[in-house]
Amino acid sequence: MKNKIREIFDSIDNFKAGSVEELEDFRIKYLSKKGLIPGLFGEFKNVAPEARKEVGMALNELKNKAQEKLNLVQQELSGKSDSGQKLDEDFSKPVDFSDLGSRHPLTIVRRQILDIFSRIGFTVSEGPEIEDDWHNFEALNFIEEHPARDMQDTFFIDDKDEKIVLRTHTSSVQVRVMQNQQPPIRTVSPGRVFRNEAISARAHCIFHQIEGLYVDQNVSFADLKQTLYYFAKELFGEETKMRLRPSYFPFTEPSAEVDISCNICGGKGCNICKYSGWVEILGCGMVDPQVLENCNIDSNKYTGYAFGMGIERITMLKYQVNDLRLFFENDQRFLRQFQAAM
Repeated sequence: MKNKIREIFDSIDNFKAGSVEELEDFRIKYLSKKGLIPGLFGEFKNVAPEARKEVGMALNELKNKAQEKLNLVQQELSGKSDSGQKLDEDFSKPVDFSDLGSRHPLTIVRRQILDIFSRIGFTVSEGPEIEDDWHNFEALNFIEEHPARDMQDTFFIDDKDEKIVLRTHTSSVQVRVMQNQQPPIRTVSPGRVFRNEAISARAHCIFHQIEGLYVDQNVSFADLKQTLYYFAKELFGEETKMRLRPSYFPFTEPSAEVDISCNICGGKGCNICKYSGWVEILGCGMVDPQVLENCNIDSNKYTGYAFGMGIERITMLKYQVNDLRLFFENDQRFLRQFQAAM
């Protein structure tokens, strides 16, 4: 066996490759499962006990030699053109930006939304994605029997001492802000949230929200309306129209849904707006006094408004995307369309 090892060692030492194909033949011949070196390791059991130490060391050295040769030739070939000639690199050439990636469309829209609200004094607040029941539900007036607490809507995490959930909205961040900061409060809370829903073109178990909160003395529904009117025109264009419809949320009273004129058909009616000319973009309302009290804020002195929107919904409207699942598939053909929007 010593003679075999010596012969293979010399053969590897003298090996030269002029192409990737020749290098691959080398790898298969010496290092593949059925190659010469693994074959020698298979014969090692037949070596006399007194010679095993010396032969074992030689085999390991041979294997290392073959791997080093493979790596060395690989590096040499990577510095050559298809014709085998060494490439002369010109490091003074301008950089080619054609292969640069782009930001994800959700990131682009998230930044645009945060920028709009930062212009009118809103700060950014973030919090944990794994929440306790009090911050996610109880502080926001979700009674024990509320459907959102049901397993079909919420991902629960087993815990012996308290109920732990994957947050279903970023309103839990607003609760933490109100607990730790006295008014005036003017903040937006972006983040990922989780709902136990079937994945389809219009829904997903993971999505992204941005929620806003403003608490101060004498805050009114008119303040809320003007803030959202400014936001809609800044994001969707000056021609955008907005309307509010009465709604219900446990943590706001009164509450409303906000629609904007469909920017795809110009309000004339299409399948995106269900031929109504209007598309819902967010929910909003005046903060319920009990929520303020839950967070140790005097509801007799302070009032506030809150709003929340799904970033996926806004992005679908802004870029006319008709399938929400595209945001999670990392298809480069889809993502490259947003290079100019960075």
